[in-house]
Amino acid sequence: MTQTPGPVDRMLAGLRDAGYLADTGTATVVHVATALDKPVLIEGPAGTGKTQLAKSLAIATGKRLIRLQCYEGLDESKAIYEWDYRRQLLQLQLHRTDSAGNLAEAGVFGEEFLLTRPLLEAIRSAEPVVLLIDEVDRLDMESEALLLELLSEYQVSIPELGTVTARHIPQVFLTSNNTRDLSEALKRRCLYLHLGYPSVEREADIIRLHVPEMNEHLAREVASLVAVLRSMDLKKPPSIAESLDWARTLLTLGADALTDELTQQTMSVLLKYERDIHTALTELSLA
Repeated sequence: MTQTPGPVDRMLAGLRDAGYLADTGTATVVHVATALDKPVLIEGPAGTGKTQLAKSLAIATGKRLIRLQCYEGLDESKAIYEWDYRRQLLQLQLHRTDSAGNLAEAGVFGEEFLLTRPLLEAIRSAEPVVLLIDEVDRLDMESEALLLELLSEYQVSIPELGTVTARHIPQVFLTSNNTRDLSEALKRRCLYLHLGYPSVEREADIIRLHVPEMNEHLAREVASLVAVLRSMDLKKPPSIAESLDWARTLLTLGADALTDELTQQTMSVLLKYERDIHTALTELSLA
């Protein structure tokens, strides 16, 4: 008798079909977050597939992806909303009378003057969406506080219009490269997921999934050497995306096995600093 796949198995299969090879722990967190309408905070080194997880879930579920790329100095006007001041000014000029009219009479705080940014766009969406808040650790503490109302109540307060509540609760993913500690208030509102670099076996499987033309032996060699590079003292270890680029590069060069000469010639596909390339080639005895 065939056993019916459980919800975690279905999540694993859906992500795989979308090009993301997750482990059971990752699929479990994503499934629970979906069921409980909870945001997921994904922490880990750069290049481990944190952003891609949110993108792949959007593909797997057929939902639109809305992305807020965080950076130092991000404020409410770029994250949530701002008013179209030029149109408001024009509206005021059109309604100006001998006795100065007030803002309410001029009607400059209507919907038509509101410029929607990613967070408000996700809340107001007529269809369910996936909201990706990328590299949240780049925000300062004041900017981070802008997220708390949305993450706990799925609503946004606009003083001139009132509270806007989500039509459909978005699936929210926040990513962090651990450049600073996030506040306890933000972490309390989220389920937690840590994504590290994959094992050699899993990375070989990822390579085979995305570069199916590559033979199993070469995929394993690529994954093994990338793992060695990540164990070195490098300024920027190779990401999963860069290991895939390297695999495609080797295929382009007609390789069916990894040689010292080929490794030396193509190291710049994996490493993006001259110091790192020199360190790697020296430790691999290829310099």
